[in-house]
Amino acid sequence: MTASVGTGTLRFAAVAKTFDNGTIALSEVDLDLAPGDFVSVVGPSGCGKSTLLRLASGLTAPTGGEIFADTGKIGYVFQDPTLLEWRSAAKNVELAGELHGMARAERRKRAAEALELVGLAGFEKQLPGQLSGGMRMRVSLARALTLDPEIFLFDEPFGALDEITRLRMQDELQRLFRTQGFTGLFITHSVTEAVYLSTRVAVMSARPGRIVREVDVPFPFPRSPEIRYHADFARIAGEVSAALKEASS
Repeated sequence: MTASVGTGTLRFAAVAKTFDNGTIALSEVDLDLAPGDFVSVVGPSGCGKSTLLRLASGLTAPTGGEIFADTGKIGYVFQDPTLLEWRSAAKNVELAGELHGMARAERRKRAAEALELVGLAGFEKQLPGQLSGGMRMRVSLARALTLDPEIFLFDEPFGALDEITRLRMQDELQRLFRTQGFTGLFITHSVTEAVYLSTRVAVMSARPGRIVREVDVPFPFPRSPEIRYHADFARIAGEVSAALKEASS
């Protein structure tokens, strides 16, 4: 992966990934994200969606093709909040700064700002076990925000939440996308979530995964929750669902 002065561009060019055990996870993946894009990826289980994020983050290397990112400021939110149970919310948020060698005063300042940004001001001293599932995910978001990411990677962050909390977190993420100006790559199994959040939805084939369809979502931001009941929303969701069904067969 190459990195320079960042603006939030991310590009996969004929990217392939074969694991040491011989499993071919990805084949010839082509996907471009420009600044201001929020792209959701949907696909059959096991098609390599999470592998795509790990490649984008540099946690693993492709075995073919190239990945270009014009920034090293990449945030990553996992399926699980991955919080340290013995550390307070604020201390969990500070952890990213600690690992990057940030001065104590600066990481405390950024943690306080990030917690306020995700609506958790006043909960700084709470332990993870004292927080709801949605609040724990907000802590995870805040932790990534302290690094001021220009590219933000999301690996099904709302998959384990109840429906009401999930819808609220979608609105929260939409607000952060508008206010913070990052480029987003979001993995989900939910077609309606993908359409609601995204500027574009990419559909992956069954393993070995590759992008077989991209569907533009033309609705301007901010998006009202009621847009989910509009005919145009249903039409786009239907188009994505049809592509997903074809990719899964």
